[in-house]
Amino acid sequence: MSNPPNFAQAVDLSSLGKPKITPNGSVPGIEVTAANLTTELLPLSKVKPIILFCWSARSPESIDMLAVMAGLEKAYQSQWMLGHVDIDTQPQVAQALQTKKIPYAVALINEQMVPLFEQAYPEAQIRLVLDKVLTLASEQGVGDAPQEVIEPEEEEAVAALEIGDFATAEAAYKKLLSRKPTDSFAKLGLAQTQLLIRTEGFVLEAVIAEAATNPTDLMLALKAADMEIVNGGVEAAFNRLLNVIKQTSGEDRNKAKAHLLSLFALVDPADPRLTSARSALANALF
Repeated sequence: MSNPPNFAQAVDLSSLGKPKITPNGSVPGIEVTAANLTTELLPLSKVKPIILFCWSARSPESIDMLAVMAGLEKAYQSQWMLGHVDIDTQPQVAQALQTKKIPYAVALINEQMVPLFEQAYPEAQIRLVLDKVLTLASEQGVGDAPQEVIEPEEEEAVAALEIGDFATAEAAYKKLLSRKPTDSFAKLGLAQTQLLIRTEGFVLEAVIAEAATNPTDLMLALKAADMEIVNGGVEAAFNRLLNVIKQTSGEDRNKAKAHLLSLFALVDPADPRLTSARSALANALF
């Protein structure tokens, strides 16, 4: 059995320093080492998908994400297996997985590596990624496709959305969240529905023209970004709000940033436009 790409050329990452903090309790998932990666996990990936999560005790963000991944493994009833890679103690494995920054996750499907994400995301977006992993794996004869479980409130919301009754859909999602406050799909559905409510009745070209005529009007900029993203203009919406953030300060900048982050949550984590926009936002703020 061949080693993962670049395994033989692994670079020592130990120069990153000693851990300054440790996770609370035991580390969830299987510890991934140079030995068990090739002898155990790669063969197991022919039976079920393996999610390898790279983290460090020096990164609180990666520790938090590792806890989220552990919770999702239980929620998915072990349809996939979680393996954790401590980049400080397993630098060879980290390099073999082409780890550039953490948190970072890669899937093993039928002995093939599939990069997933390299930063923290909301649980709802991680679920979307995991569902795609399960679907891809099932297409290759590995494991089962994700089984969709629809809550009654979600059924009500979807039915309302199909006939354009956004108010009823919003109420249904809120009702579901009052019963299951951590339901990630309900949160995403509510955010999408509220976007539809904010943009209902507006015409894209008219809103864009009005925003162009009044370039310093923050509310018009937010409305224009909403209209762009609901019409498929993801990059245009992101760039519009990034420009606002660069040109404003104080409360206006905070409102633009918060709105941009809310739009980020509506986009697939694997979308390169999202990755680029996140990097641009960091540069604009710092």
